Formats: sequence, structure tokens, C-alpha cells
Amino acid sequence: MSTQATSSTPSPAAAERPRRITALAGINALEGAALAIGGLYLVVMGVLGRPESPQQAETVGITLIALGAIPLIAARGLMLLRSWSRGPAMITQIMALPVAWTLLRSQGALIPLGIAVAAVAVTGLVLVVNPATTQVLGLRRGAGPDPKAADPKG
Repeated sequence: MSTQATSSTPSPAAAERPRRITALAGINALEGAALAIGGLYLVVMGVLGRPESPQQAETVGITLIALGAIPLIAARGLMLLRSWSRGPAMITQIMALPVAWTLLRSQGALIPLGIAVAAVAVTGLVLVVNPATTQVLGLRRGAGPDPKAADPKG
């Protein structure tokens, strides 16, 4: 057992993290969990032999579990304010848009699900491309050299 008392104060990263970053991390975690849960369901149903093609269900399930890891890792990186996490977070939101479109073009109960997926994806995209998000994650805007560094007077 440690003799040091645990502090109830938040870490410096958590104290400086804007709510938009926390919301973006939550959106990515939600999407990652949904993918992983859906994949786990398909694997279990494939093992139990319930679908028409158990092998296909297992393959798709394992793929969904692997794809679910990407937004979960991005969510962790966003919570830790890691600059690399913006790329996977953005890719996750972009990939959710065709899924939403497909669900919206279907019938029945899948249409409200498509609306929800679209709303989450668009919200995530707005948060990930927000200039404040880029600044907090320590990313520079543009690929050119820093104009202040080139100015000897500045």
C-alpha cells in the first residue's frame, strides 16, 4: 500500500481540456462501443449458428470489433489531448456518413437510426474541424512555414 494520499484534483490535462474535446471524445467512444457491441453480437450469433451464413457473420463481427477499436483509441487520445487523435476521430465521422445515408434510404425502423447516426456524425465533424479543437491539440493551420518565424522583427 502506498503512503501517499490520492488527490481528488483533476490532472492538468483534464483541467485544461475544453468541453468540445470531451464531447468529441464521447462521440468517438460511443461510436466505437456501438461497433464493438454490434461485432460481438454478430460473432456470438455466428458461433451459435443462428444466421444464414455463420462464417460470414463471424467475419463481419470480427471486422466490426477491429473497426470499433479505431474510434475508441481516438477517444482515449482526445481525452489525453494527443494531436494524433484528430485524424482517426475525423475518419470515423466521415465513414459514419455513408452508413447514415444507407440507413436513411432503407425502410422502417432503420430510418430513425439513420437520422441518429447522421446527427452524431455531423456533430462529430463540426467538433473535430473546429479551429479551437485544432489549437488545443497543438496542430498548426496550413502546411507552410510559420510567418512569425520568418519575420526577423517579430
